[in-house]
Amino acid sequence: MKQSVLIFGCGGFVGGYLAEEFYSHGYKVYGTDITECKTPKNFHEYICMDMLSYADVFELIERIVPDYIINLAAISSVGDSWNIPQKTIAVNVNGTLNILEAVRKLKLKTKILLIGSSEEYAVSDTQISENYPLNANNPYGISKMTQEHFADMYRTVYGMDIISTRTFNHTGIGQPDKFVLPSFVKQATEIHNSGRDGKIYVGNLSAKRDIGDVRDMVSAYRMILESSTRKKIFNVGSGVCYSLEDLLKYIISLASTNIEVIVSEEKLRPADNPIIWCNNSLLRTETGWASRYTVYDAIREMFRSMTGRI
Repeated sequence: MKQSVLIFGCGGFVGGYLAEEFYSHGYKVYGTDITECKTPKNFHEYICMDMLSYADVFELIERIVPDYIINLAAISSVGDSWNIPQKTIAVNVNGTLNILEAVRKLKLKTKILLIGSSEEYAVSDTQISENYPLNANNPYGISKMTQEHFADMYRTVYGMDIISTRTFNHTGIGQPDKFVLPSFVKQATEIHNSGRDGKIYVGNLSAKRDIGDVRDMVSAYRMILESSTRKKIFNVGSGVCYSLEDLLKYIISLASTNIEVIVSEEKLRPADNPIIWCNNSLLRTETGWASRYTVYDAIREMFRSMTGRI
C-alpha cells in the first residue's frame, strides 16, 4: 500500500513542487489550502479548507490518517508580516497548533514536518548552524520561533514525532513577485519584452542571502521525513551565499536592453539582516541530501518563463 502525505498550504508557491516530489516517488498525496489549487494533477485529493478551523482540520486528519503531514501554510513574506502581524501569528502559530492538537487527540503515529525559517536566527556575520542563537527581529521570524517552541513541547510532553526545519531563502518559477528575485526578474523581463531601456526599483542590495532552488528544498523535505534520523531541527538551504547586487547584475545581463537600478525607499524594510548563510552539513550528513541546482538555474528558468521562451 502506498504511503500517504498530507500537505497543508499546498496551494502556494512551494506546494506544487512538494506535491510533485512526493507523487514522483510513489506517494498518495493529499493537499489542502484556503484557495483552490491551480494544478491538482499530482494530488490524490485536494481539499479547499481554512486551517484556522480546528474542527475542519481534525475531521480531515481523522479521515485520511496520513503517514506524514507537512505544514507549508504560512504568512511567509517578511514584508507582509510587518503589515499584518496579527494574521501572521494566527496562521503561522494557531494553524500549526490545530494540526498538532488533532494528531495528539487522535493518538496517531503520523510523522510531522513543520517548515520554519532562517529568519528565526539572531543577526549573524557568518555561516549559521542549528546551534546558533535564535532571536528573530521581525513578526514572521518570531511566529516561526513560536511554532518551533510548541513543536518541542509536543515532542517532550506527548512524545509526538515532529521535525522542524529552519529553511533558508529559495526561489523558482511561480514564486510571487513580492519576493526579491521574482521582483527583479519580473521588472527585467518587462523591460526586455518592451524592447526599450528602463528602470528597476529595488530595496537593500547590500544584503547577502543563501538562496536555493525550490526543487532542492522539497527534495530535502522528503528525505528528512524518510530518514531514520533522531535529530529534530534541520537547516535547509543551499550552503552558498550570494550578494543581491550580484544576482541583480546577472538578471540584468539576461535582458537585451539597458536597465538602470533605482533604490526605492518603499522597498526598504524596517529591519534587515545583513547576511543569512546556511550551514547545511547536518542535513547532508543525516539524510544524504545534496543540491542539484543553483540559484542561477532558477533565475534563468524564471527569466525564460516570463519572456515566453519556455
